[in-house]
Amino acid sequence: MFEIGEYIVYGVKGVCQIEDITHIDISGADKDRLYYVLAPLGGGGRIYAPTDNQKITMRRVITKEEASQLIRDLPKIELLLVPDDKQREAKYKEALNTCDYRVWVSIVKTLHLRKKERIAQGKKITALDERYMRTAENELYSELSLTLGVPKDELEDYIRGQLNTT
Repeated sequence: MFEIGEYIVYGVKGVCQIEDITHIDISGADKDRLYYVLAPLGGGGRIYAPTDNQKITMRRVITKEEASQLIRDLPKIELLLVPDDKQREAKYKEALNTCDYRVWVSIVKTLHLRKKERIAQGKKITALDERYMRTAENELYSELSLTLGVPKDELEDYIRGQLNTT
């Protein structure tokens, strides 16, 4: 079980802080069940998540050591394999839902490469690719920003700097 004040990643809602662990008095909710009261890092109200929830992935945020290792491993992390365009959105969605930061890196790397290839062909990035790239970057950067204490808008430069020193 997580503790009050702790930061976690809660499904596709991203990084949240646990504000409380309590029973809730909401119509339709099991009054004997314990809930986390979560505050999403980017704002957007409160989330009430059962502490025994098995449907949505909840995990602790990445540690500073794990974040540093992830940055060192960036060049080695594989691209996300998408067999054909018809499966593209389902594959992106499935990858995001894992809440695995290494998989998020795969999405970002794949979509950056795809964007670069499309631009070289004189085409724009597709709306679908743009949406998933933004989402994956937001999830990844929000977590890394919190852990490393680097503002989100400075994270790409920070990562480049770290990779150039190794």
